[in-house]
Amino acid sequence: MSYLPDTFEQAKVLITVKTYPLPSNKYEELVCTAGILEDGKWIRIYPIPFRSLPRDKKFEKYEWILVDLVRNKDDFRQESYRPKTDASNIQILGKVGTDHEWAERKKCVLKEVFASFEELIQQSKSESKKSLATFRPREIVDFIVEEDKRTWKEQWQANYDQYDLFEIDKRGKGLPKEIIRKVPYKYSYRFLCEGELKPRTLMIEDWEIGALYWNCLKQAEGDEEEANRLVRMKYFDDFLTKRDIHLFVGTTKKYHAMNAPNPFVIIGVFYPPTKKDFGQGSLFH
Repeated sequence: MSYLPDTFEQAKVLITVKTYPLPSNKYEELVCTAGILEDGKWIRIYPIPFRSLPRDKKFEKYEWILVDLVRNKDDFRQESYRPKTDASNIQILGKVGTDHEWAERKKCVLKEVFASFEELIQQSKSESKKSLATFRPREIVDFIVEEDKRTWKEQWQANYDQYDLFEIDKRGKGLPKEIIRKVPYKYSYRFLCEGELKPRTLMIEDWEIGALYWNCLKQAEGDEEEANRLVRMKYFDDFLTKRDIHLFVGTTKKYHAMNAPNPFVIIGVFYPPTKKDFGQGSLFH
């Protein structure tokens, strides 16, 4: 029995994951989007040229959307779908809020939670080729900041220069579209898992952490060291003392196909409060 039908009309998806936009060889950035169906199953929706969507179709995380999907035949992973026509047929149904310490969000996204990463890896190598999951680490022991390349590939920039691309502003006027800024750092969690003594390290590829870096850099008046201190303060100091951290993890298509020892990266962080945190979010918006 297949995971989901090849054609999935009117799929109702709670968006939980939006990775940082990545320029593509076709001149548009693409965002890997994933979410959870009403029955708790994960689904990946890719590709979506998010910045090119009409303003009323630009969904946020934890919004329910309705969209016609078909299996993405360019991707062997069972959860991978793409919009049936184009992403402009998306309907946004409403947002799941954070009332009562995120009770409704937790009800939706914590229906299946892995504690053993080894079990998750084994499922990725099984016939089902599981590639999306919620994982709860036993303990997060470090938050790692590493320098990364500061520019995208030259070919991606050339694609932008080649095409006359525009965005529509709030007044309905066309503005030249600039390539999205590349975050010049990589961020990772190091954590312990159930049944393991040696910590694992996974990179975080969530859009939220990239946006946080740019907000922190602005707050730090361009001081990158200070900006990264603020990012660490949010993702390590604040989260570990005030939040019940779960990780949304997904495989990369390349390393999953290569049968890598661990094909997963962190594609989102779910951080319901362990106690009231009235100050949370000040750096995210």
